[in-house]
Order: sequence, then C-alpha cells, then structure tokens
Amino acid sequence: MTNIRKVAELAGVSVATVSRALKLPDIVSPATREKVLKAVDQAGYQPNLMAVQFRSQRTYNLVVLVPTIANTFFAQVISGIQEAAQERGYGVLLCNTLGNEAMETQYASLVTTRQADGVIQLRAFNPFSENAFPAGAALPMINACEVMGDAPCPTVKLDNRAAAREVTEHLIALGHRRIGMIKGPRRSPLTFDRQQGYQDALSAAGIPLDERLLCPGDFTPLSGYQAAGTLVALPEPPTAIFCESDEMAIGAMSRIKDAGLRVPDDISVAGFDDIAFACYSDPPLTTIAQPAEAFGREAVAMLIKVLEGRQVNNLVLPHSLVSRKSTAQCRY
Repeated sequence: MTNIRKVAELAGVSVATVSRALKLPDIVSPATREKVLKAVDQAGYQPNLMAVQFRSQRTYNLVVLVPTIANTFFAQVISGIQEAAQERGYGVLLCNTLGNEAMETQYASLVTTRQADGVIQLRAFNPFSENAFPAGAALPMINACEVMGDAPCPTVKLDNRAAAREVTEHLIALGHRRIGMIKGPRRSPLTFDRQQGYQDALSAAGIPLDERLLCPGDFTPLSGYQAAGTLVALPEPPTAIFCESDEMAIGAMSRIKDAGLRVPDDISVAGFDDIAFACYSDPPLTTIAQPAEAFGREAVAMLIKVLEGRQVNNLVLPHSLVSRKSTAQCRY
C-alpha cells in the first residue's frame, strides 16, 4: 500500500503538510491542498482512519439531519455538504428524519457516544438535551436553512422575510392586488417569515390582507395542487399566487390548468427556491433563488471551525428574484 511519504514526494511538500492537508484542511492554503489531493489520487493513498481517529480523538464523521430527502431543495443542500465534507476529509452520515424529534435525538446521540463529531441540523429543532455536554462547552452543531429563533449554535440562513417581500412586490408592480399565498408547514419558521414578508409588501402598497387568500401547504407539489384548487374556486379568485416553495408552485400551475385557466394570462404564479426544475416548468417559473449548495458548503466549514474551537459567527446568505414567464401584467 502506498504510504504518506510517496504522497509528499508527488506533491512536493513535507509529510507534515500532507498530514495537515488531510486532517486540518482549513489551515492549509487552497493551492497546497489541491496539490496534496491530486497526489493522493495519483498514488492511490488510503490513510489508516482508525489510527487517525485514535490519535486525534475525532471520528471525522458528520451527522446531517434532513427532514426529507425527497425535497429537491434539500437534495441540493446535501450535495453541497457532501462535496465540502469530502474535500476536508470528513464522511457524512445522512439521516432522513421525516421531522421526527425522537429520531433526530437518536441520531444526534452518535455525537455524544463518539461515533460522530458534530451535527448539521436542517430543521428548527435542537436534538441535544441540556446536559449533553459540559457547561460552557460549544454545542457541536450548525443549524442551517430552517433556523431556530433562539438557536444554541451558529446558524446559516436566508433573510426569508425580505425575500418574500421582494417577490410579492414584483407581483404588485405587475398590477396584481388580489394575491393568493400558499404557505408552508404551520410550525415552520420559514412559513412565518415568508408570510410576514408577503404582508409587509401588501401593507406598504396599501392592499388589505384577505385571509381567504391564504392557504396551508407543506412544500410538496400535491399541497400546492390542492391549495390552488381552493383559491381558483373562490367567488373572486386571485390574479396571482405566491407559493412558499417551487414544488408547491409547480403543483399549483398544474391545478390552474386543470381548471381551464392559463398561467400567466389568467393567474400569475411565483415560487421560492429556484430548484433545477423551475426553469423547465411550463411556463418557466418566476421565483426567489437561494444558494442551496452554498448552505451545505458553509455549514460544513462552520461546523469544522466549531470542532476546532474557533470563533464562528452566524451567516445570512444572499437571495435574488428570478423573473420568468409564469408572471405577467395583471389583465383585470
């Protein structure tokens, strides 16, 4: 088996540098890290992980708690997590929790039993008990995407309220005043923040809130389809619908067409996420783009800093409005 000295020779660096690049990649320059990784591939080097773990008291495994891997947005986040973890020599233990608190607590126990080093939680729930770690110790967790209001750990999120306001303002600028909203899960902070942004935009434009235009959903295409059916059946249906996820928006457009109506001629539709399917829907979907893979990559980088005892600040990632053909000037 090829040893670490061969890798060092191919990379033109010291054995110590190879060791640092594989175990603590953040303290090595990107150029050096790239040379080492290429040499590892060229040499076919496989480090003795058991020895590394024994010496460092680290497993180099990260637990990722995802509410559902069926969600397209989360799939992109996971892709970013896996890429960033692999670059830094970490493995990923992916746990599809279905939002079950007991299941999340069970998977998080992999950290307290030293089978993993830390947790990336993609839902607004703390899976650790209050006495899981010594007083004053940093919680080995990053809360990403759907963030707890009083998160006990660093967070990486979007300004969902501002983003929802921006897409609602887009619909108002097109002349729409009866704007429906298909919301996310009732207990999700994302749902609350996005509804607040929607209401901010209506209030600023002097448009009264009509509760009949608010429909519950759960971020799935089916819930979007069903909610759109409720909205188009109203005596005064909306001329535009803002959906809190692209998957719901795609379902909503299908229901609108089934009702014999056209998008955007009769009803404009906007979503949230900018998933890969958004630009290929019929018509292409106007939406809020959020950097899904960046959520994953940043969460990994932040968690490794926490594990190394370094200072980590909360992070808010940027969003942008992507205007496509599913929204148009109001005709009524």
